[in-house]
Amino acid sequence: MSMTITEKILARASGRDHVKPGDNIWVNADILMTHDVCGPGTIGVFKREFGQDAKVWSKEGVVIIPDHYIFTKDVKAHRNIDILREFVKEQDLPYYYDPGTANYKGVCHIALPQEGHVRPGEVIFGTDSHTCTHGALGAFATGIGNTDAGFVMGTGKLLIKVPETLRFTLNGKLPKGVVAKDIILCAIGDIGVDGATYCAMEFDGDGIAHLTVEDRMTICNMAIEAGGKNGIIAADEVTMAYVRKRTNKPFTPLASDPGSAVKEARTYDLSKMVPCVAEPNLPDKYAVAADRADVKLTRAYIGSCTGGKISDFIMAAQIMNGRKVSIDTFLVPATQEVAEGLMSEHIDGKSLVEIFADAGCLDIAPPSCAACLGGPLDTFGRAQTDEVVISTTNRNFIGRMGSKQAQIYLASPYTCAASAVTGYITDPCQFL
Repeated sequence: MSMTITEKILARASGRDHVKPGDNIWVNADILMTHDVCGPGTIGVFKREFGQDAKVWSKEGVVIIPDHYIFTKDVKAHRNIDILREFVKEQDLPYYYDPGTANYKGVCHIALPQEGHVRPGEVIFGTDSHTCTHGALGAFATGIGNTDAGFVMGTGKLLIKVPETLRFTLNGKLPKGVVAKDIILCAIGDIGVDGATYCAMEFDGDGIAHLTVEDRMTICNMAIEAGGKNGIIAADEVTMAYVRKRTNKPFTPLASDPGSAVKEARTYDLSKMVPCVAEPNLPDKYAVAADRADVKLTRAYIGSCTGGKISDFIMAAQIMNGRKVSIDTFLVPATQEVAEGLMSEHIDGKSLVEIFADAGCLDIAPPSCAACLGGPLDTFGRAQTDEVVISTTNRNFIGRMGSKQAQIYLASPYTCAASAVTGYITDPCQFL
């Protein structure tokens, strides 16, 4: 019987020849990722259930990447890091990216693939809903809670239900100024924030070939915003080159069988897409950017696992080069690799850092999640009052970036940068 890519990966990870949606199966994990927010809770569950002296199922399989509340004076945030450090020392774990050291990386969802921990055909569990990002590299990746993570930490297994699949076929090529963020906001706008509840969101079509790995990460990252269990794109040569550059560990990619059954299929002509935003206070509040030109903004925010990659900052710099921003503009690279890229990447002979400084952006923050999840009061870019924010992040729930009075519009780096220049929601095509 034919299977989708998600079903194939789960079948192999469960030792079965075939699975179907609705099956409850024990799946072997390849990677368990946790961070400073959920790591201490996961460790607590692990020690409670397996014993104070228990060892993790696989030293190679546990990856700990602190990233959320790093650059703050908050003592509770610091305590979480201390708990992680103590556990890593106890367990002698090789993959811990410690804040305050040269080994610190930044946002887990970008650092995990950058460090070679994401491989096609594998199973990744993470204590963060945006773990679905890693489906961009042809893996089954999904977020889990601390209790499940504690169990995986001890056994390397998890009982899950095989999800149904929604297939989104992307054909053609995006017009100038329209990017991956516009694709996923359009799709979520079509199906709603509950339209993919416990489903795999699979993306295929000839348009995929025109998307970089970072573009694909942006798309899969937001599968959870439609309620998806995972987002996934089959690995191609673009993916293979990315992965092989970062790891020499073996892997076996999988792909959907032709004609494999899905719950629902949708087809998009990428050439007809336009720059868009998601209006407050849900990611499915789709609106054409040009139709919201009367929305006055007070700040722009470029960063996060969704919008803080080097490609995202290159887009923003293309808009800001030779122009000035008219509102406070916060820049937060996702990882240290991205931060270094801001200095090494150039446009018209100027580094991205120089372009952003000339444009009047605020100081560039060190790599972290920063204000994407609000954070302590001293978090860089955190909304404190009734700000009206345009942001490259993935969620615009009430209070998501700190203040419950703030209004958050989600947009691509192009749209965010163009809007930072004008002070109003702006279609970036006029600047490109």
